[in-house]
Amino acid sequence: MSHHSRNQLLQGIFYMCGAIFLFAGSDALSKYLAGFYAVVMVIWVRYVIHSGLMLAVLLPRSGLSIFKTRNPGLQLLRGLCMVGTNMLFISALRYIPLAEGTAIVYLTPLIVTALSGPLLGERITSLQWAAVLLGFIGVLVILRPGGALFTPVSLLAVGAAFTFSLYQLITRKLNATDSSATTNLLSGLIGSAVLGGIAPFFWQSPSAYHSVLLLGLGISALLSHLLMTEAYHHANPSTLAPFTYGQLIFAGLIGYVVFGHMPDIYGFSGIAIICASGMLVLWHKPKQTVA
Repeated sequence: MSHHSRNQLLQGIFYMCGAIFLFAGSDALSKYLAGFYAVVMVIWVRYVIHSGLMLAVLLPRSGLSIFKTRNPGLQLLRGLCMVGTNMLFISALRYIPLAEGTAIVYLTPLIVTALSGPLLGERITSLQWAAVLLGFIGVLVILRPGGALFTPVSLLAVGAAFTFSLYQLITRKLNATDSSATTNLLSGLIGSAVLGGIAPFFWQSPSAYHSVLLLGLGISALLSHLLMTEAYHHANPSTLAPFTYGQLIFAGLIGYVVFGHMPDIYGFSGIAIICASGMLVLWHKPKQTVA
């Protein structure tokens, strides 16, 4: 590897680590604010700030062409999946710890693998099916039937993993026709519009301190996506994918510092199992057989 290539790779890893730290931080902020305000309100404000900042950056550069899409139906579905994911996940985080909740959502690569056969025509190997099964075992270890986390609320996080999986599969389809800037902007605007219809019924005027936190939530959401996009400009996705699991580490650290929670031995074991199963999927990608 040349010196230039090594620098490109290191920059990509640096940007990815920054992105996943901000993702974990955004989730922590959302969890904290959801303890004072309705989840609908918190997510809506996040979308409005995120989308408003994106418009301020993209409109002067691209003009109205930034709104052009070849797949409006898929864009709408992606935006709805994003709303569903955030609503389910943040609702779950009101009751379950940040690290364990994040780990459950990391079932997403496994669910994507399982669904990519029927939806994308990709061949799934027996080893990959074993990884999917292993990942669900990891979730059971975290939740452990009969344990404190084994409640109906935990199903919200599992539901978030499923909607996020659909979100990622739709994103794969859209990447072939629309720019990532258009896709991310439209999803944010769709989320803002959908939740904007019901947010006024849940509105509570935030304190000055919480207003700053809500603003920070929107800014961190935008910066995390920008950093992730920049990371993929410097290194390929397969190289960066393992580093995304660092979000589980950041979630654990932030959860301990902010909320005073440290996963127990079952939590650590389940998180490790989910990470191992996800890595197995990443290293044995399916081959596409149908266009």
